[in-house]
Amino acid sequence: MLDLEVVPERSLGNEQWEFALGMPLAQAIAILQRHCRIIRNVQVLYSEQAPLNHDLILNLTQDGIKLMFDACNQRLKVIEVYDLSKVKLKYCGVHFNSQAIAPTIEQIDQSFGATHPGVYNAAEHLFHLNFRGLSFSFQLDTWNEAPKYEPNFALGLASLQIPHGATVKRMHIYTGNCLQDTKAPTMPLACFLGNVYAECVDVLRDGAGPLGLKLRLLTAGCGPGVMVDAKVRVLERCIYFGDSCQDVLSALGSPHKVFYKSEDKMKIHSPSPHKQVPSKCNDYFFNYFTLGVDILFDAITHLVKKFVLHTNFPGHYNFNIYHRCDFKIPLVIKKDGADCQSEPCVLTTYSKWDLIQELLGQPMEKPVVLHRSSSANNTNPFGSTFCFGLQRMIFEVMQNNHIASVTLYGPPRPSTHSKAVEPPAQ
Repeated sequence: MLDLEVVPERSLGNEQWEFALGMPLAQAIAILQRHCRIIRNVQVLYSEQAPLNHDLILNLTQDGIKLMFDACNQRLKVIEVYDLSKVKLKYCGVHFNSQAIAPTIEQIDQSFGATHPGVYNAAEHLFHLNFRGLSFSFQLDTWNEAPKYEPNFALGLASLQIPHGATVKRMHIYTGNCLQDTKAPTMPLACFLGNVYAECVDVLRDGAGPLGLKLRLLTAGCGPGVMVDAKVRVLERCIYFGDSCQDVLSALGSPHKVFYKSEDKMKIHSPSPHKQVPSKCNDYFFNYFTLGVDILFDAITHLVKKFVLHTNFPGHYNFNIYHRCDFKIPLVIKKDGADCQSEPCVLTTYSKWDLIQELLGQPMEKPVVLHRSSSANNTNPFGSTFCFGLQRMIFEVMQNNHIASVTLYGPPRPSTHSKAVEPPAQ
């Protein structure tokens, strides 16, 4: 049985690990993977058809805990303990819930002190006792008790007295004063761990297509233990097609991984002479997992030739490998042969393929069907995706109409392009 410390408006954890509000989804899953012998039976719950309309949930069924992540920014929003019999809980080092201590209203009052009066929810037959960043829900023993606590008179004062001996059914940890209105906070300093994260990524382009990326980066500290004067620093960096390997390293730092392409499965879609030309050397990717970006370099020139932006939607084969890239792609809408710029349009990570087709028109060619599978297991439970090419961009579309990734390609940057457009480091 897990023995966990409750910190209102912040976290739930112990000396080895903690789930902190604002934590990225990938870090929470990494904790579960590291402690898989202790924390077992974890479910991933999400809406397959409408993944942005419902929270993404990690359900620790063996321990009675749910971790609820914001559907858009994929940061931890609410921690719910829905079965207190499966876990030990303490506050300021003193247990208020264990096998020997029942979490009654008297015990909660003793452990947490005075609070506002309880609020009765007639629909759920629950009393809610709210602290800042922490709430407890108490279950009535019998249906017959419910009418006694209905707020039918004296301006609702009948709902203020929680019945004696009532025990906690659920507990929630969140930020702010209201569970219903809470939002995922910004990522806490303890979650940076020396990494760099992308707050947003803007695609730079001209009338023909993409030119490069402008990244707004967040970083804090230099590694574990450097927390005394740590502050979140904001940096802006630009990288372009045709940039050298050294340019990218100086702008973004070392990648998390370098991946060499052993084969090009898309060569079959090239003009016929290129299909038979064997590769003498392999192009390679810089994988920046916390940015949600891959950068492809030409094997001969070592210059940038492609960018890949990942949306990290659940239900995709690569889910949880990359953090979500919150990108914005300005569009050039052509009408009657002229550029229409009266209402500039921007595609985002959350744009659906139907909207993209309305703005850019139907692709001229049929989509390429992409079926991913591992070498050890040829099955893919999530199904195939479809790749469409428009304006020097390849959109990988999932079966629920959301975009799994966007690949940008284009000509190298002209040698006359000035580096002066890059903002200085802040």
